Amino acid sequence: MIPSPLRALFLCCAIGTIAGCAPGPYQGAMEAVEPGGHYAAMEDGDITLPAVDPQYLVEPNRMTQVAYNGPEEPGTIVVDPYAKFLYFVEGPGQATRYPIAVGREGRGFSGSATIQRKVEWPGWTPTANMLRTEPEVYGPFRGGIPGGVASPLGARALYLYRNGRDTRFRIHGTNDMASIGNSSTAGCIRLFNQDIIDLYNRAPMGTRVVVRTYDESVALEDPQYVNRGVELPPTIVDPDVIYAAVEEQKLRKAQ
Repeated sequence: MIPSPLRALFLCCAIGTIAGCAPGPYQGAMEAVEPGGHYAAMEDGDITLPAVDPQYLVEPNRMTQVAYNGPEEPGTIVVDPYAKFLYFVEGPGQATRYPIAVGREGRGFSGSATIQRKVEWPGWTPTANMLRTEPEVYGPFRGGIPGGVASPLGARALYLYRNGRDTRFRIHGTNDMASIGNSSTAGCIRLFNQDIIDLYNRAPMGTRVVVRTYDESVALEDPQYVNRGVELPPTIVDPDVIYAAVEEQKLRKAQ
């Protein structure tokens, strides 16, 4: 199980900017997935993911089938970092919508890229810039956190590239369930772990990803959802809690 103190709002990517193209408008929810099923506790290899607390799944903060009239081809991922939604286009007039959390770097990226790297239970290491600017937050983790229950990248990560180059933009899971539907001072695009596993399984290598600009969000999204959520303050995580979880995971694997 993932320990409850693991609320890691760590920076996972650097700022990237890509010129954009517009997705289609949001048309409204058709059918909601019940939280007791998709968001229940689940086994993922030798790791048990906890259920998502229902308090974090209040509509529209859960995976939902929606009508969608955008021009993107089936299989395209569309990210709206202002409405805090990610769409997986499934066919003409239909998409799956996932709620997301967005960091500052996630809001600094727009346009299109492709998924050229996919990782299950990715590890995380703070960048030199993070260590220099916020040593009190990231210094204790300069050695990195291996993939697993303690990693702030969660259960899966999708890495976006453009023209063969890493954009430093990531779509990944999170241990911080309360952040979904909100913004933070750091990070890229985060989903509930159950959602990122679902998306990971749907999106093969080479999947096209389109990220909306603010103007596109205002023009194309349901007005009630543009700029939804609040900006959360940084969370300083106790390194003893993190590395205790890492050691516990190692012991379980050894048994």
